[in-house]
Amino acid sequence: MATIEECRTALDQLSDNLAAADGDVRGAAALNRSLSCRITDLDTTFAGRLQDGRIEVLDTYAGPPREKAQIRLAMTGDDLVAMVGGELNFAKAWASGRVRLEAGFRDLLRLRTLL
Repeated sequence: MATIEECRTALDQLSDNLAAADGDVRGAAALNRSLSCRITDLDTTFAGRLQDGRIEVLDTYAGPPREKAQIRLAMTGDDLVAMVGGELNFAKAWASGRVRLEAGFRDLLRLRTLL
């Protein structure tokens, strides 16, 4: 099972990957939205912002998200680490229910490029 530190490192790597992307992926990640990532098996939430193509984690706390972020992710720590490491395809994980992504309709349309 992935640790909180491994999950935080994975989110930092995901942020670096988004910042280095170009084309449609860069455009999709260029939102300015609040973001939460709930790690279900660790009962931990990372809260922050997706801004200018980067993820900025502002807070980490136990339990579910305290506020409803504009973009909400939920998954196990192992799935987060595997996705960022390229071992798990996000679209397949989302389609199978291993990863939950919730956002407004317009944001989902923009984020679909990341899938």
